[in-house]
Amino acid sequence: MKFLISKNRISFSILIVSMAFSTGFAKAQRIENSVPAPTNINQSQCPCIMPDNSVVFQVKAPNAQKLQIDLGKKYNMVKNENDIWTVRTEPIEPGFHYYFLIIDDLPVADPASQSFFGTGKMTSGIDIPEQGIDFYSIKDVPHGAVSSKYYFSNVTNSWRRLFVYTPPGYNETPERKYPVVYLQHGGGEDETGWVRQGKTDLILDNLIVERKAEPMIVVMANGNVSSGIGGYSSQAMISFKKEITENIVPFIDKNYRSMANAQNRAICGLSMGGGQSFYTGLENLNIFSSIGIFSSGIFGGIRTTADNTFDAEKEIPGLLSQTADFNQKLDLFYISCGEADQRIEHTKKAVTTMKENGLTIEFNSFPGDHEWQVWRKSFCDFASQAFK
Repeated sequence: MKFLISKNRISFSILIVSMAFSTGFAKAQRIENSVPAPTNINQSQCPCIMPDNSVVFQVKAPNAQKLQIDLGKKYNMVKNENDIWTVRTEPIEPGFHYYFLIIDDLPVADPASQSFFGTGKMTSGIDIPEQGIDFYSIKDVPHGAVSSKYYFSNVTNSWRRLFVYTPPGYNETPERKYPVVYLQHGGGEDETGWVRQGKTDLILDNLIVERKAEPMIVVMANGNVSSGIGGYSSQAMISFKKEITENIVPFIDKNYRSMANAQNRAICGLSMGGGQSFYTGLENLNIFSSIGIFSSGIFGGIRTTADNTFDAEKEIPGLLSQTADFNQKLDLFYISCGEADQRIEHTKKAVTTMKENGLTIEFNSFPGDHEWQVWRKSFCDFASQAFK
């Protein structure tokens, strides 16, 4: 790969260092009426969020020929006499968004913002606060803990990592056992997604203190188990089901004070993780009794018939023809989607068909597209209904 990108043949690595040191200029040029994004590395600098939710980005890169911000849409930056490149975007929907800084057509992570594993690589992220929404804010309440754990997988024949949330008081009440939620990330993400982008611990801390959710353990594992990748293929689903049922659930039951029965186990996830939860949960109702599917593509285009119809009976034999049996075993069957997500109509159609055949489903939709604000709200809603 050619890394020499400026007219003065300054290397890419040197340019990035130059940019990182130069962001102090943004502090001197404070943007009136703006607030720094909560995902900024330095909270006194840009990216800056304006009152209308547009965002101002500033970067000093004297040797670059062209700079852009790719936030789902590409915005061209303009350089001033101090070699500071600036752009103000259109108003951005509240919530978490991945983005790239593009230097002379090469997309990179912006050194001014925190990076997150998403889109299959480390990517810049910006969190736009939503007015009146604080269910995932840090509050003066008892806080649980998130720990990183390694276990050996006989599916991948390797050591793998997962994260475990334990609720407030877990260490102080050694006699108490807890229900468990297995919470899965989406495609292009990994086990860090629900910890960092999803803010799972803060959501549960706030729900538990308000008595809106039962104290619970939450397990966030890496769902990319088929040849190192995820997906909706039959092999990927089989590998994931084995990983959860043969490795992860036994590991949690051995190492944590879990209530080790189906009535106290749930599985849920977003997008790819929602599809994994659908198949793994419904095919293992002796292990899970609560299932949540957030913004999954299985209902339209990915696992559908030639006429783009989701055949629930074919995918899960008996789901439509033996609904009484499924209803008896399911304590909660939850489906959600963003109202601006292209998956919404297919999801609604599938939900209607399943309900018309007698299946009990809790369906909800939230403002937003295929993005983390919808999934934060979905998990908050699911967790408040599970184990009741």
